[in-house]
Amino acid sequence: MIQRLHTTERLSKIVKYNGVAYFCGQVGDGDTVAAQTTDCLARVDDLLTQVGSNRENILQAIIWVADIDDVAEMNAVWNAWIPQGHAPARACSEAKLGRAELKVEIIITAACP
Repeated sequence: MIQRLHTTERLSKIVKYNGVAYFCGQVGDGDTVAAQTTDCLARVDDLLTQVGSNRENILQAIIWVADIDDVAEMNAVWNAWIPQGHAPARACSEAKLGRAELKVEIIITAACP
């Protein structure tokens, strides 16, 4: 059975199916790439908790940065956040994000053991 959580007319923040949780794109507040990444990952932590999962169960991360030159700054926050030995499959690319002030957006897929 497919379970949809925090659903609006446009999207569900979480879709669970067969023990896997798919999160919608997460963005964060702040003026810097590091601040937005930190806030974004705090939101991911909250969603993981809601589905009974954690960082060690992340299967995949898709990350967009508004400026590819900011990847090192984003990676510094990411590397400190992800548990050593539990790095997910990951892609990172430059993209024009939904609002001019956004610098980072992250989509997570996680197992729900």
